[in-house]
Amino acid sequence: MAQEFDVVVIGAGPAGYVAAIRCAQLGLRTACVDKWINKQGKPALGGTCLNVGCIPSKALLESSEHYHSAVHDFPRHGIKAKDVKMDVAAMIGRKDEVVLKLTGGIEMLFKANKIHWAKGHGRLLANRQVEVTPVDGKGEPEILQAANVILASGSTPMEIASAPLDGKRIVDSTGALEFTEVPKRLAIIGAGVIGLELGSVWNRLGSKVVLLEAQDKFLFHTDQQIAKEALRQFTKQGLEVRLGARVMSAKANPKSVTVQFKDSEGDHKLQVDKLIVAVGRRPYTDNLIAPEADILLDEKGFVHVDEDNRANQPGIYAIGDVVRGPMLAHKGSEEGVKVAEIIAGGHGHVNYEAIPLVIYTAPEIAWVGKTEEQLKGTGVPYRSGAFPFAANGRALAMDQAVGMVKILAHAETDRVLGVHIIGPMASELLQEAVLAIEFEASAEDLARTIHAHPGLGETIHEAALAVDKRALHKAN
Repeated sequence: MAQEFDVVVIGAGPAGYVAAIRCAQLGLRTACVDKWINKQGKPALGGTCLNVGCIPSKALLESSEHYHSAVHDFPRHGIKAKDVKMDVAAMIGRKDEVVLKLTGGIEMLFKANKIHWAKGHGRLLANRQVEVTPVDGKGEPEILQAANVILASGSTPMEIASAPLDGKRIVDSTGALEFTEVPKRLAIIGAGVIGLELGSVWNRLGSKVVLLEAQDKFLFHTDQQIAKEALRQFTKQGLEVRLGARVMSAKANPKSVTVQFKDSEGDHKLQVDKLIVAVGRRPYTDNLIAPEADILLDEKGFVHVDEDNRANQPGIYAIGDVVRGPMLAHKGSEEGVKVAEIIAGGHGHVNYEAIPLVIYTAPEIAWVGKTEEQLKGTGVPYRSGAFPFAANGRALAMDQAVGMVKILAHAETDRVLGVHIIGPMASELLQEAVLAIEFEASAEDLARTIHAHPGLGETIHEAALAVDKRALHKAN
């Protein structure tokens, strides 16, 4: 006889595990199905984000930044260090420790909230039944009966026919987290968030990195004033970004990879030690839904949902990367909370206009709300104010005085419409801007808020003042 639950969640990434925890907190008998097997060969919670995505990449970014600082920045601070070397194996080992600590923490939370962890591949059947197939293929599938099912299967890296992965020299983002040595020459297909972060890691450690971006504009989805400054900074760091570059072929050789691509200047050939394919992600719906479940997917493979994340069948919900919207861990988590509260009879809500986006390079890039290009395109009247980190005392003291804060406010109501930052700790500074948009604050509200001195947050204060052309520490 099938075990019965109020809620069965398929997927234990940031969307799925948060949904499961919130459901359990609300008194719902909850099960979570996941098939992830970690590097150590054991079942693990956390999905892509914690195991091979957000968390391990940030661990490597942190380690590589420390190394870069020791080699290049310490002398400016009067610190003398000789024979600084990078132990790649130790760096990877530390990354693995961080991952295990966090995934183990989720397991403890599941136990504390009495969530049933079903280890295996989850597949939605008809009548809200979920089939759980053991990952090792041994034993019969288990059937879970649910009053409600939440699909949170996440996403997987996209592949391209011109650069087939071999897992050794041509790898995806997961493989790029496991290099055993620093490649002398590294090419990355895609200069988006993943490509820039991975490129930054290995560039700091000594790789000659070339990013091949098919788009003609760099970071085309960000505010272009910020994007231009970002490209300038990355170029100074040694990253080579080739825009409008279409990869025609990539062939792995015994000791190298031959990459052929074309751009506005013609045909080119690159010889590199490693090639990373980072062209985006697609929703992971492989064998997720049985035909008889009759769940509607769109042309790109996303589960079709309404504004409350309901699919087209009663009691079926979908959240995170498997539905529309940005593929971000925090977006998926908030959708998980929303759906849990709806199932429990309450009211859930996600403000899709106030979702922060971050690229964890150095300098960091972070933004929320509309870009200047979007406002121009829709004819919304706006005013803009910007302030450089070069005029900020804390940034200068940190020796990180590059970039700016840019605020866009409605020309008539002064309501904050978008905030865009490139500079030190941009990801943390942005939270004030997210709150401002969430509470429909005006630029004047930010301008009249006292910010500690000396602090990086003063750049937001000055940018808000600059909207009204009254910044205090720069010429207006």
